[in-house]
Amino acid sequence: MSDSSFFGSGALERRTFLRVVGASAATASLVLAGCSDPAPEPTPTVQNQLLLGESDTGLLNYFYLLKQLEVAFYQKIVDTPPSNLVAGDKAAFDDLRDHGLAHRETLRFALGASTYETRLERPLAFDFSSIVLTSRVGVLTAAQQLEDLSVAAYAGALPLLVAPTTVALLAKIASVEARHAAFVRDLRTPGTFAGNDVVVNAGALQSVSLAKTPVQVVEEAKAFFLPFVVVTQSLPSA
Repeated sequence: MSDSSFFGSGALERRTFLRVVGASAATASLVLAGCSDPAPEPTPTVQNQLLLGESDTGLLNYFYLLKQLEVAFYQKIVDTPPSNLVAGDKAAFDDLRDHGLAHRETLRFALGASTYETRLERPLAFDFSSIVLTSRVGVLTAAQQLEDLSVAAYAGALPLLVAPTTVALLAKIASVEARHAAFVRDLRTPGTFAGNDVVVNAGALQSVSLAKTPVQVVEEAKAFFLPFVVVTQSLPSA
């Protein structure tokens, strides 16, 4: 066979050859693409997350959230008190609510535009369905739980703050919270002031309030925040 017969009409013409080579290359590219790792799935966004922020601002939002919870609770009792509240109870709850309002607004002012509320699509409404609000013992038990938890929250998070002015402000609020806790405990059980469930009486830690981390406090109070999930991962921990 001559060279001319090979390159003649009976052989692949140059353009046909290039088309075949091009099609083969495209097919190979598709096969290789199919064998490569799939594109990563987008990380799902958790709905109803409540982000508190970082550093001192995050901790201020943490205390602001707890204070809002307290005020909402006392306001609910003031608005719809149990029928068996004894004389003086209503005035006591009025005072606790008013003190809480003063603290809440102080924290709101300190945060300015950094409150977690600016990131919410709708106002936060607290869920009190997990506690009994129709009897004196029910509301006093809940009040003691919230006050003791608040004291433990301040004891656990105050050492994490950096700015001296913020520490001074919150230390003043913490001292009032401790008096509130003692007052509510005495209302519930006359003649008491504190108990082994909230005070450490061991070694050098005589009469020191139990301290709880933000993670522990939010875990105990999470039922009140539903359907929101409070995110504490960004808060200081040490």
